[in-house]
Amino acid sequence: MLRREEGATLADLLAATGWLAHSTRAALTGLRKRGMILTKGCDAEGWTAYRLTDDATTEAR
Repeated sequence: MLRREEGATLADLLAATGWLAHSTRAALTGLRKRGMILTKGCDAEGWTAYRLTDDATTEAR
């Protein structure tokens, strides 16, 4: 889900994993700590969408 072009919202990740919000955000932090580039933007409805990218030139937030 995080590799899709549109990324995934927190609600998408919660529904897919069945985890609580704080656990899901902690998992995203763990991905960053492992050196993965996680970008944050907005989806079409204005919700925050997270996306993993392989492009080192993309600004990580």
